[in-house]
Amino acid sequence: MGLSLSEKSRIKNLTRQEKRGNQKMPANAEVNDDQQGTQEPLSIDDITEEVKEEAERIKNEANQLFKDGKYDKAVEKYSIAIEKNPFVAAYYGNRSICHFRLECFGLALSDGNKSIELDKKYVKGYYRRASANMALGKFKQSLKDYEAVAKVRPNDKDAQKKYTQCKKVVQEQAFARAIAVESKTKSICETLNIDAMVIESDYTGPSLKDEKLVTEDFMKELLPFLKSQKRLHKKYAYEILLQIKEYFSKGPSLCEIEIPETNKFTVCGDIHGQYYDLLNIFDMNGIPSKENPYLFNGDFVDRGSFSVEVILTLFGFKLLYPDFFFMARGNHESSTMNQMYGFEGEVKSKYSSSMAELFTEVYNLLPLAHVINGKILAMHGGLFSEDGVKLNDIKAIDRNRQPPESGLMCDLLWSDPQPQNGRSPSKRGVGTMFGPDVTFKFCKENGLDYIIRSHEVKEEGYEVAHEGKCITVFSAPNYCDQMGNKGAYITLDKTLKPKFTSFAAVPHPDVKPMAYANSLMSMLGFS
Repeated sequence: MGLSLSEKSRIKNLTRQEKRGNQKMPANAEVNDDQQGTQEPLSIDDITEEVKEEAERIKNEANQLFKDGKYDKAVEKYSIAIEKNPFVAAYYGNRSICHFRLECFGLALSDGNKSIELDKKYVKGYYRRASANMALGKFKQSLKDYEAVAKVRPNDKDAQKKYTQCKKVVQEQAFARAIAVESKTKSICETLNIDAMVIESDYTGPSLKDEKLVTEDFMKELLPFLKSQKRLHKKYAYEILLQIKEYFSKGPSLCEIEIPETNKFTVCGDIHGQYYDLLNIFDMNGIPSKENPYLFNGDFVDRGSFSVEVILTLFGFKLLYPDFFFMARGNHESSTMNQMYGFEGEVKSKYSSSMAELFTEVYNLLPLAHVINGKILAMHGGLFSEDGVKLNDIKAIDRNRQPPESGLMCDLLWSDPQPQNGRSPSKRGVGTMFGPDVTFKFCKENGLDYIIRSHEVKEEGYEVAHEGKCITVFSAPNYCDQMGNKGAYITLDKTLKPKFTSFAAVPHPDVKPMAYANSLMSMLGFS
């Protein structure tokens, strides 16, 4: 039997990969005996006009899915178009932006590379690749692409602007590194004089009074105050940050939680600056208290444009109920992500650059994971790129730093589960993909029932995978005002059987997501 066009296309792609990466062709590649070893790579001339038209039709369907914010479905359609006609740079470029929106930066980078390989004059391919590299913190590589576009389009104001801005970021980072070497032991706290900060007479918001402690009355006043888009005075914001930094500096990288006999315990996933959805969780599930404890599992900030309100609220509850309110670091609690995805810009807009630096210092001290009743491990990302990791290894992590590009800390913040056994390179370009066998082995070796992680948008706000051993919870509904997903939270009792509550997004003031993000994160439209 001969090969279909789609099969020829798939084998052509595999042949190219084999030549580039010296990889063996998978055993399930369908090549008959007399073609084995003699199959020529498919050329553009082998694609009929009818197939080209069909591929273009499917691409247009994918474009509409992209417009509707259905990025995962758009990826599927673009992939079908690519299978039919793998010689169109725009198909890869368009799929790249979908991967980017899904935060699969590794796949976005790969498609950007492929689009340029097919058409070195495809300008959007350089934009796609530059954006993916920036999301991965590789600003120098991004600069090369923006410079290339600026040279071929000297009259393109957008291209010139992006090149200038990216160059500025690279220069600022170089300067910051130089300063860090000179004053690596100096904290921003040493430059603050909070006592000298004056409370203006027209300030009517909540105040820290007796011994500057966060109280129930303070938090009851803070939530509606922030909801009305008013700003907590900088003196009190700094006080909260200094106190929370001192608290986290004394804690471990892996915290232990014991659910009281009579209480439920709630686990929330990503909030991403969606303050009004956070308040909705409290309306539905109750305000945090000693009788109503919570764990927030990372990615409190970025993307959503009310990140300052979110983080000050969460830090306030942590100070009020230190033994009943828990917070774990996410991959977005880092300076690179904050610089690009909005939190740094938001803090500078609402307060100051020194406060943005102080937030970075606090984030470096956040716990990386929590063990609940000795049976559940909760972390933001996932499991590890190597076997044999024990809970004591997590406890021993030196977390007071920016996330590294590999290792246990990186995996805890960035990894994702996959349905098949084994491990795979991460779709994000950082961390690893881990299968059910990895989860089973890790849980067995550490005496765990299952793991809870966040980090990924899910249609219902949660997903149970790996035969119940790996649970994802994501608490930012209609993510970035365009994904259409529900949010969810998990409630547990002493049985440790998870109960899932899904919820829809609620209205928020007319401030769009990414309002404070670095403009370099904006990408061109699709072809």
